Amino acid sequence: MSWEEWIKQDAVALAQLIRNKQISPQQAAAQAAAAVERLNPKLSAVLEVYENTLEDIHVDGPDKKGALYGVPMLLKDLGSSLKGRTQEAGSKLYRNRVATSTDPAVENYLRAGLIPIGRSTTPEFGNSFDTTTDYLGKVLVTRNPWNLDRTPGGSSGGSAAAVAAGIVPIGTSSDGGGSTRIPASFSGLVGLKASRGRVPQPLAQNEYMSRHTIDGVLTRTVWDTAAIYDYLTDIPEGGTFIPMGAPAESYLSLVSRDPGPLVIGLSTGRWGRGTDTVSEVSERVRVVGALLDRLGHRVEEIDDTRICDWDAMWDGYVTTWISSNARLRHEAEQQGINPSDLENYVTPIIYRHYLAADRYDKYDVWRAMERNNQVTRAFGRFMSRFDLLLTPTFAIQPQLANGPYSLLRDQELDPWVSRLCDACRYVMPGNETGMPSISVPAGVDREGLPIGVLLHARWGREDLLLQIAAQLERWKPEWFEAFPPIHAGI
Repeated sequence: MSWEEWIKQDAVALAQLIRNKQISPQQAAAQAAAAVERLNPKLSAVLEVYENTLEDIHVDGPDKKGALYGVPMLLKDLGSSLKGRTQEAGSKLYRNRVATSTDPAVENYLRAGLIPIGRSTTPEFGNSFDTTTDYLGKVLVTRNPWNLDRTPGGSSGGSAAAVAAGIVPIGTSSDGGGSTRIPASFSGLVGLKASRGRVPQPLAQNEYMSRHTIDGVLTRTVWDTAAIYDYLTDIPEGGTFIPMGAPAESYLSLVSRDPGPLVIGLSTGRWGRGTDTVSEVSERVRVVGALLDRLGHRVEEIDDTRICDWDAMWDGYVTTWISSNARLRHEAEQQGINPSDLENYVTPIIYRHYLAADRYDKYDVWRAMERNNQVTRAFGRFMSRFDLLLTPTFAIQPQLANGPYSLLRDQELDPWVSRLCDACRYVMPGNETGMPSISVPAGVDREGLPIGVLLHARWGREDLLLQIAAQLERWKPEWFEAFPPIHAGI
């Protein structure tokens, strides 16, 4: 397949070509690997290509009957893992760690017929939207194919850069504070964070101990996201505390038709933070709101101070986020590392997270759970007035790669976390409450960098998010079909 043809194929289209025997799965995997070889020196998005997969695409057991059989994908180096494959979470603490089991989400990808051909970069433990590491003996900066000076976002930055550049049509993600939706926004992609309980957790996790994080994918089209979620939402018995049941209808069939008229709230407010959203980002949200209004939906700008007690939201989220780093003591001891030596095994900002975890005791964690209950119910009352809520995905534009949000910086923790929360104000509440939301492309800014907008829905309404996203894709295909300056077709 020519490179011009390659970049035109999303996963659904590529799977159809494979079914029609116009290209073989082996050829698709080889072409993706060739794209890695061509573009990764510029992007630093891919840590490893699985050479034995290129020799035998069935080595990890993809289902030949899956609707996406033969389509190559990348696995994020964090989150759900594949047995026998290295997963290091971007950290020296986990250097050369090999997964001993396959997590249910990855089993679902294999059931869809997808072919994992390698793994993509992530910042250490996914704790930033700047995908930069130094645990491999050098500083590795993942770069945005729209502008190599900028980050593609994170923590699923490697997947985002590779998908945006046309290396593969799908990269896996995980989202504990925006790590699917932020790189989608920065890289001109589609990124859905499903409701808590909708997607299976890794075997070592559950919604109580890790309520913020949920796995997902980054794609170039809504069709691909829908097709993958038809498989991804399958949860084994006992695999969740929040059984939601299977979706009532195939997501892929749903996205072929528009939703009925919806009531959509619109907000570009501060959401409890101390800074305003960048005006160019806010303007783009209003452009999307005006389009939705023309399409027959009722769009109403809302007062964000009425959504919830924002002090409670941020206190609960940050308490859980920082206190959870106490686990690093246990992780170090399990590997025979003295916790007093952790500074030599993690990046400066992660080490400051670890030290700060000692601020919190069991009463603080209990208070954070009370806050979660308070804030989640407040969001529930607010969303009872609306079908969807439209906001920016991110409050600022794509930042410098290895810039002020890099984990390699030796900065005081509290100001760093505060700036991160300012920027991530629209994505983090969804992790705290478990609400679903989807980031979709909405054009580019004056510098030619993508801007994403975020649509939030009530719990369990991924179907509605995918339908409205598909409607936008039909009316504004240029937002979804744009390619960055660095891509496989060049």
